[in-house]
Amino acid sequence: MNDLELIFSMLGERMSTEITRKEDAQGYAKVEDAAKRGGRVAGTARKEAEKELGRKVITPENYLEQPETKKRIANKK
Repeated sequence: MNDLELIFSMLGERMSTEITRKEDAQGYAKVEDAAKRGGRVAGTARKEAEKELGRKVITPENYLEQPETKKRIANKK
């Protein structure tokens, strides 16, 4: 995950939190709706950034050099 992927992920999470607080969402259905709307905001922002940059923001790279599950398996051996 690169820095732009992290930024857009954080934007979606933060927007979801703000919408939930603003509307005092209670219950699964209302919180789920707020999360979807927050994700939509981040998704729209990502698409606009990709238009401006002329390239995709999402990359196949992984933030961790080796996934945690593989580290655990290697440590057990």
